[in-house]
Amino acid sequence: MHLFGLAMADLDVDTAVTLLAADVEFRSPVVFTPYRGRDAVAPLLYAVADVLKDFRYTREIGSPDGRDLALVFQARAGDKQIEGCDFLHLDDSGLIDELFVMVRPMSGVHALAEAMKARFDAAISDRQPT
Repeated sequence: MHLFGLAMADLDVDTAVTLLAADVEFRSPVVFTPYRGRDAVAPLLYAVADVLKDFRYTREIGSPDGRDLALVFQARAGDKQIEGCDFLHLDDSGLIDELFVMVRPMSGVHALAEAMKARFDAAISDRQPT
C-alpha cells in the first residue's frame, strides 16, 4: 500500500500531508471547484479522518510506471456505508500532485457532504468571539 494509504488508514494525517506536493490539486466528490495547494487540502484530510468511521482500504491498483494509483476504500459516513476510491498521481519526486476522490452510493455522498459541512460549521463557530 502506498504510504498515503497507510497514513490515512492509521489516521496519521500529519504524515499524509507531508506526501502532498506544494501545488497539489484535490477534487472532491461533493464540490465542483478543485482545491489547490497543500495548505488548502490539509484541513480537508483532517476533516475526512474525523468524519469517516470504520475507514479501511481494501485494494490498491497501480499503473505500470507506479505514478498513478487507485486506493479503494470502505467507510461509514453517519449511518451510511460508502465505498470509494482515492486516485493519486505522483510527480517526478514521488509527491502527490493530484488527488481526486469518488464515492458511492449517492446516499453516502450526501451523508459525507452533510458530515463535512457540520464539521466545518462547528470549526468556524468555535473560532467566533464570544
